[in-house]
Amino acid sequence: MKKLSVIFFGTHHFAATILAGLLESPLISVALVITRPDQPAGRGRQTKKPAVKILAEKYQLKIDQPPTLKSYQLPATSYQLGIVAQYGLLIPGRIINAPESGTLNVHTSLLPKYRGASPGQCALINGESETGVTIMKMDEGLDTGPILSQAKLKIAPDDTYPDLEEKLARLGLSALLKTVPPYCRGELGGLAQTENEATYCCMLTRADGRIDWSKNTEEIYNLYRGLTPWPGIWTMWGNARLKLVKIKPHDKTIAAGKVLIANKQLLIGTKNKSIEILELQLEGKKSMDAQTFINGHKQINGVILK
Repeated sequence: MKKLSVIFFGTHHFAATILAGLLESPLISVALVITRPDQPAGRGRQTKKPAVKILAEKYQLKIDQPPTLKSYQLPATSYQLGIVAQYGLLIPGRIINAPESGTLNVHTSLLPKYRGASPGQCALINGESETGVTIMKMDEGLDTGPILSQAKLKIAPDDTYPDLEEKLARLGLSALLKTVPPYCRGELGGLAQTENEATYCCMLTRADGRIDWSKNTEEIYNLYRGLTPWPGIWTMWGNARLKLVKIKPHDKTIAAGKVLIANKQLLIGTKNKSIEILELQLEGKKSMDAQTFINGHKQINGVILK
């Protein structure tokens, strides 16, 4: 099969894994990479390149970083296929349909479940035991296009989002490379999604990480799994935000939201039991392990967090 001229749309680590696999494929020639603009990051707000841009520069690929695609014009070149993976900006229909064979999306859920921006995170937050990837042909709807292939993945009980994202990236790459050849030969027409089975997930914000201590330990732990490392889970101690960087479930029963220091452990009560705090960060301070925090903040013992 002749090499396919591909436009790749992607931004973060997941997308970089997909792009790296495409660059190794003898079937594909990546002619153009479209990624999001460099963004300020960290406490110093220094400009940071997207993971996809870093990889594309390494391979000296042509890169564009438009802040929006509303008025963006593709270079006047013939492309055979578009591939999207964790891009993050709306792609107009005229760009989706510009390549000869249209554009495929590597979506990290078993569509039509979890359409939208945060399917992997939502699967963890909701305590799912299984998820997967869908290779779909894009249309102008929100993850509504026909399904070309799917692959399932078991979620481990202690998977956090980075763990799951890495597994989904490897699975997504494998599914994509298996799907592209028969699709481009016209052997895969795609299966329409069942609309009445569709569920949606939204773009996450810092507010989503606020802990409701009236929920049970499993629910709070699942929130932590889905929102690690960003936006993270947090609570309020007085007027200060307290981010819980690393936690694990604990069997001790404590009143919901109450802090207990016992046997050098920092515990917080939930609806049914408690969680143990292994690492945390008080607003305006550096992250620290629980013992270091206890040494400097013994007054938190017995406090009810909100």
